[in-house]
Amino acid sequence: MEFREQDQAQIIPALKVLGEPNRLSILCGLGLECRPVTDIINATGLGQTNVSFHLRVLREAGFVRAERRGPFIYYCLADLELLRILHDLKHWLEVRQGSASSGVHQHSKQAKRHSALARTREV
Repeated sequence: MEFREQDQAQIIPALKVLGEPNRLSILCGLGLECRPVTDIINATGLGQTNVSFHLRVLREAGFVRAERRGPFIYYCLADLELLRILHDLKHWLEVRQGSASSGVHQHSKQAKRHSALARTREV
């Protein structure tokens, strides 16, 4: 996979938005449902001003959308695919962490595999 400059210009700001713990917590807390700001405040334990700030950043980045329902504004994930992406990333990190804990044994198995591949290419 290749990331051209224009690809990097899209992905780097998105990763910076997702890299802030409070915003990630808000996104994961939304899940599949739209929630009013008061629910997000209660779920995260953050203050109203802080939640509003992070929701604005998430909205401007295209990760959430706002819906007015009567006197309340509800926030929803802009695309449910984002939950799958976050889940896959979490799983990938867990697998890597698990293989890192087996450390030397895993590295040794990979080194043997690479060595065997190199020998078959030489033949």
